[in-house]
Amino acid sequence: MGRGTHRTPASEAERVLHFEEPDAARLLFGEHNRHLSRIRDMTGADLHARGTRVTVKGDAIAADLAQNVLEQLYALAREGYPLYDTDVEHAVRILSADHGAVLRDIFMDTVLLTSKKRPIAPKSPAQKEYIEAIRKNDLVFGIGPAGTGKTYLAMAMAVASFSKGLVNRIILTRPAVEAGEALGFLPGDLAEKVNPYLRPLYDALHDMIPFEKAAAWMQRGTIEVAPLAFMRGRTLNNSFIILDEAQNTTSEQMKMFLTRIGFDSKAVITGDITQIDLPKTKHSGLVEANDILQDIEGIRFVYFSKSDVVRHRLVQEIIQAYEDLEGTFGPAE
Repeated sequence: MGRGTHRTPASEAERVLHFEEPDAARLLFGEHNRHLSRIRDMTGADLHARGTRVTVKGDAIAADLAQNVLEQLYALAREGYPLYDTDVEHAVRILSADHGAVLRDIFMDTVLLTSKKRPIAPKSPAQKEYIEAIRKNDLVFGIGPAGTGKTYLAMAMAVASFSKGLVNRIILTRPAVEAGEALGFLPGDLAEKVNPYLRPLYDALHDMIPFEKAAAWMQRGTIEVAPLAFMRGRTLNNSFIILDEAQNTTSEQMKMFLTRIGFDSKAVITGDITQIDLPKTKHSGLVEANDILQDIEGIRFVYFSKSDVVRHRLVQEIIQAYEDLEGTFGPAE
């Protein structure tokens, strides 16, 4: 944002922004002005608040970015959008990459209200593209690193589709990669053996639906959470199906899953092709699908990058560190 470059007086900018609605301004500034502090840290512009006014100083590029972020977030606050710390960080990243992006079109596209009444909405252009792709296509692949919201947003779309009566059931599945320990040697019955592999799906589901409601839906078979092997031999009609961790499917498993999709169904397949846990003798079904299904009408591929990470800010930096390592020494074993 201009840091580290030679500055001349002509490149310096100063402007005063007036935010007339006090409640919206307080939401924009954050408690103890923490949102302003984060914008300052991320843009490199100096921000000074006085009342409902903010003075922006810095080089022209940093000042323009900070002003754009402040004005667009203020517009969201005026509409009652609850600005969280993560929203501020996402806003800066989005507008850094595309000064003409419209945050309202992204942040206000609410997919679902969680059981705690918190809206689930896209937080990046790629997430917005993903949501639109799921709405318009029967089969969508979401490919990218962990923490980019691939599975969580797909789950939200599934619950929303069921709530609107667009599907009769939700099926959540993922391969149970044995990671060096055969399931047959683990204690407990089959359900207890595969449960650790499915736990992330349960966690996301319970974040969206009250526990009692989710349990009732599962008891009735409205929601099914099962390992991928349980899909063999079935035809899944009128369903919203999510295949998670698809990078760990074999070629045969992916073909089996794709041919289970029946009438009036929608399927979303998510995975990270940089985190394949299969034996080296096995080829990833997700990698193969990415290679051979691109040109089929009705199938859409959406790709995420580290800039779409919506977890703790350190996750993005960790991903970058590992990418740098692999760029130096080659892929990690």
